[in-house]
Amino acid sequence: MAKNLIIVESPAKVRTIRKFLGKDYAVEASVGHVRDLPSKDLGVDEANDFAPKYQVIPGKQKVVSKLREAADKAERIYLAPDPDREGEAIAWHVAEILREAGGKKKTAAEKTISRIQFNEITAKAVREALSHPRELDVRLFESQQARRILDRLVGYKLSPLLWKKVKRGISAGRVQSVALRLIVDRERERQAFVPVEYWPFKAELAADEPPAFTVDLWKVGGKPAQIGSAEEAEALAGRIESAEFTVAEVTEKERKREPAPPFITSTLQQEANRRLGYSAKKTMGAAQKLYEGVELGDLGIVALITYMRTDSVRIADEAREAARAHIAATLGEEYLPAKPRAFKTKAGAQDAHEAIRPVDVTITPERLKAVLPADLFKLYRLIWQRFVASQTAPARFWDTQVTIAAEDTLWKVKGERLLFPGFLKILGRDEDDAADLPESLPKLTKGTALKLQKLLKEQKFTQPPPRFTEASLVKELEDKGIGRPSTYAAIISTLLDRDYVRLEEKRFAPSELGSTVSDMLAAHFATLMDVGFTARMEEQLDEVAEGKEDWVRLLKSFTGDFYPTLDKAQSEMAGVKGSGKETGIVCELCGKEMVIRFGKKGEFLGCSGYPECRNVKEFTRDASGAIVVSARSEETPRVVGTCPECGKDLVVKTSRTGSRFIACTGYPACTHSRPFSTGVKCPREGCPGELVEKSSRRGKVFYSCDQYPRCDYALWDWPIAQPCPECGSPVLVRKTTKARGEHIACPNPKCRFTADIETDEGPAEA
Repeated sequence: MAKNLIIVESPAKVRTIRKFLGKDYAVEASVGHVRDLPSKDLGVDEANDFAPKYQVIPGKQKVVSKLREAADKAERIYLAPDPDREGEAIAWHVAEILREAGGKKKTAAEKTISRIQFNEITAKAVREALSHPRELDVRLFESQQARRILDRLVGYKLSPLLWKKVKRGISAGRVQSVALRLIVDRERERQAFVPVEYWPFKAELAADEPPAFTVDLWKVGGKPAQIGSAEEAEALAGRIESAEFTVAEVTEKERKREPAPPFITSTLQQEANRRLGYSAKKTMGAAQKLYEGVELGDLGIVALITYMRTDSVRIADEAREAARAHIAATLGEEYLPAKPRAFKTKAGAQDAHEAIRPVDVTITPERLKAVLPADLFKLYRLIWQRFVASQTAPARFWDTQVTIAAEDTLWKVKGERLLFPGFLKILGRDEDDAADLPESLPKLTKGTALKLQKLLKEQKFTQPPPRFTEASLVKELEDKGIGRPSTYAAIISTLLDRDYVRLEEKRFAPSELGSTVSDMLAAHFATLMDVGFTARMEEQLDEVAEGKEDWVRLLKSFTGDFYPTLDKAQSEMAGVKGSGKETGIVCELCGKEMVIRFGKKGEFLGCSGYPECRNVKEFTRDASGAIVVSARSEETPRVVGTCPECGKDLVVKTSRTGSRFIACTGYPACTHSRPFSTGVKCPREGCPGELVEKSSRRGKVFYSCDQYPRCDYALWDWPIAQPCPECGSPVLVRKTTKARGEHIACPNPKCRFTADIETDEGPAEA
């Protein structure tokens, strides 16, 4: 019987840790939180210093019983959830449930319960943690508790107000609502933007020796070039085409480019989104698996990276030396910087954990390519390359900047020659770098005469500020101090799940619902929706963790402003739930105003004369924010059968979220409809269902069993009723990827079978 019990968060960690601990240690998982505030009521005693009323999370009773049983058998208990604020809270609640239950021999309350934490899951790190146990950190727990109660108060108080005023089922959040406001405000900036015309000039020039090169117009008459009309452009072109071009100045110097620090949570999310197209949620899910341990064939289960929720760029001396040794051995001594490189963590960051790095730098991405799933491999490669590059010598360039004169104009061009690749030997140059590569220049000296080969001018207009991508939104949240790195993925997922924002060409556009909610909250909850206030609240929560602020005092200060504002909004906030949102558009059927309404499947225009007038229309907004009524499609619906209820034609229709379904043309008199069938039987053993087309709330089409919820089998790709020749999966799928295009693949994630499409197999007609 094991004398010691280690309790971690994730079952995946259990497998990894059991591998290198002996029989004296039992390892169990809490599977995340075991206790929380109740889901069906506030769960906070506001009159008693906001005392929380915790309960075991529904569905977790078996986990709790298993932990108590294991604790009964152990002499010493080590709590080892993740090394952060949330992990400390999990440890605290696990300790509480163990102390509440008496044991057969010695109660958990009488046993030693210690907290341990490790930044990487290796035998050395875990044994080091076991040799330095500590007490639970009450300040860290209270900081998490204060955040949880704050978010509960805002969510439970504000959401019912929005149900009453806008639409049932939507929500507000202390941080998510401020993030939504950033997206809405950016959209308003775009709508208010007035483009300004401008004409950039380029000149293709040649010296006596090749190559020819292109220069950009810099100044006209000693002032920055500002050509704002076709007339000005033509006049300037007429003067320049006959002018003599002469080199006015040549400046040459060596330049160094230093590598970036290893990843922290926010920069990992940004770079994974920019380079791999991963969402913040996908990035953190993949990083969690790399941290907890993955099966690597002959190597067994191996944890590959350090803890992925951190805002510190610090790394351990041992890791730095390992990176330098690897660089020297694989690239040569000349690729090492003069002294080991250390990066400075920005002010206000929590420095409890190292930056995100590989646990063992000698486990190169190339060694893992054949055994890691593609998404994990790409993220590990990104982390490994960034870490190793951060300890590599700088890249060195020889820069040449040339100024060229022609009449009263000055032109500039920059040339660059790579002297030593340094860290670029590992990272290379990505597409953004390649697009901005300087010109290759001939040998030029002051006074050199140049020949104009071609003069290029182009009409352009200034562009509005771009919508946020996931990467730029995470950066904005970080820069403004909204939320913490560990919360960014959850914030973005919530905004998408609530249909407050949508991804259009990988950028966030607020929905009509999102804009309406943001505007209403901003109008009545100025403090709550203020970016500066939200950032200051994060700082105060950090101060609770540091023992500089009392959590109850913080909550009293917050509610002192929030509660009166809430009471005022209850009576003063104008609702749109019943009346709709005014548009000024006239209903062509009855002459009354069309208003924006929010239904189960999104926003639409409906007549304010409802129910007497049932006129409805779909709409969009143009670049200026004006409503554009969508034209009705003239395409004749495809007939696929006869309605069994009324005898009229059945046709294929498309839902608001994008999936197809079969419906009677006699609607609304006849409401018969059925899902769009793929014609493929559900592959789950014993299930009589078939796979039908559906779509998620975000508009992504998928294929699931029509027996749901009794059967939850689902696929993201069109199913094919053919077994996999390699693993025996009952179905294959028709898949499309950037790398390979359309092809057949096995849906089993452990099977890598693929094949070219050789048949006409495709979406069924009905």
